[in-house]
Amino acid sequence: MAGGVLVTSTNGRQYEGKVTMFVLVTCLVAAMGGLLFGYDLGITGGVTSMEPFLVKFFPSVYKQMKDESGHESQYCKFDNELLTLFTSSLYLAALIASFFASTTTRMLGRKASMFTGGLFFLIGALLNGFAINIEMLIIGRLLLGFGVGYCNQSVPVYLSEMAPAKIRGALNMGFQMMITIGILGANIINYFTSDLESGWRISLGIGAVPAILLCIGSFFLGDTPNSMIERGQKEGAKKMLQNIRGIDNVDEEFQDLIDASEEAKKVEHPWKNITELRYRPQLTFCSLIPFFQQLTGINVIMFYAPVLFKTLGFGNNASLMSAIITGGVNVLATFVSIFTVDKFGRKILFLEGGVQMFICQIIVGSMIAINFGVSGEGSFTHIEANFLLFFICLYVAAFAWSWGPLGWLVPSEICSLEVRSAGQATNVAVNMLFTFAIAQIFLTMLCHLKFGLFFFFAGFVLIMTIFIVMFFPETNNVPIEEMNKVWKSHWFWTKFVSNVVVDHDHKAVA
Repeated sequence: MAGGVLVTSTNGRQYEGKVTMFVLVTCLVAAMGGLLFGYDLGITGGVTSMEPFLVKFFPSVYKQMKDESGHESQYCKFDNELLTLFTSSLYLAALIASFFASTTTRMLGRKASMFTGGLFFLIGALLNGFAINIEMLIIGRLLLGFGVGYCNQSVPVYLSEMAPAKIRGALNMGFQMMITIGILGANIINYFTSDLESGWRISLGIGAVPAILLCIGSFFLGDTPNSMIERGQKEGAKKMLQNIRGIDNVDEEFQDLIDASEEAKKVEHPWKNITELRYRPQLTFCSLIPFFQQLTGINVIMFYAPVLFKTLGFGNNASLMSAIITGGVNVLATFVSIFTVDKFGRKILFLEGGVQMFICQIIVGSMIAINFGVSGEGSFTHIEANFLLFFICLYVAAFAWSWGPLGWLVPSEICSLEVRSAGQATNVAVNMLFTFAIAQIFLTMLCHLKFGLFFFFAGFVLIMTIFIVMFFPETNNVPIEEMNKVWKSHWFWTKFVSNVVVDHDHKAVA
């Protein structure tokens, strides 16, 4: 079953092709890399709210949580550096791994990076599931982080290179869809294992399942034509392109890919090159988009949803069920982005999502301020709790159809081949750095900023929305290799791109 589509080149030519079942299945399998990231995002908060887990590894937190003396405010019940290190260590490892993954992705191919990521995650999940001490737990988390770093580096690039330009957004968002499914699946598993003595082992150990699926799937996947050409496999690349497009005559598009690869090979130092003036737009967006994505405050919800809901007076099962509800909203809202991103474009989703998130965070922060104040003493009525959950769900939905998927899509589609691996590595590294930072300091920030934490994130949402209005050009339907025309036509970026010429040694000079 295939639909016709024109794959457009910005040199004026149009390449006829089809949206083949082959490319859909291939992208679906590759997108399973998102399951790893999503499952960990969802599982961690639930596990760290399970009493048997806290008793075994973090007894001081358990004692603090059970303290009824009133010495601790609700805001500070879970404030513990070792507990947050358990969560955040993964993202520090992912940050480090992303730089190694960049080289692997470029030299060995995209599928090799995906397989490596799955293998790391598999070993880490098993170590966590069988952990007998805190050291084993942290080592497992670090290996999970290496897996996440490799997958987050390679999967978005793989999807963007395999997809026809007109549906690149939708197929690339399969990665975000898998992240949301992973989060929802983890929340459901936490709900059913929370009352079991060894429920935390089951929750952590099941992470091996998506890792096995990715390892097996990536073993059978073909690599992208771009990657195969980059590594000198031109004959195989042409056959792969024919399979992807569903037609035999792919000569024009294939030649464009070869030309792009030849230009890319003249670039000896992609890390040095991406800092050059002509790549200033790519470096800016590969750095600021993941930075802003984390400063939306979404990981406050995804990491610590059960802990947060428990802090706000929801019971244990109620807090886990609330996390399932927000996880379900996350999945459904991601479908909205899949069906709208290539129709309405990236920019409108960025802006609508930003406005909606800002409003919801102000309302949630105000509700917590009214009920808990600065002292942290108070509670929600049943109606107020449902009202709070409703606005948190609206906030999650806004993120899920805007900054969530676009945070991975845009950086993966704006870089030309010669700096693509470096650009995506920068994206993953910045993302993981601030994911680590937020995970490490959130519970402390909640303890000290209290309800003001939500106003803190709302302020950043306002800043990032203004940034998109001013500096982001629409990238919808623009083939990856020809993205340069977008920058040249933008009022701000043209001064960096248009005034650059290339000398005989292919070095950019002003």
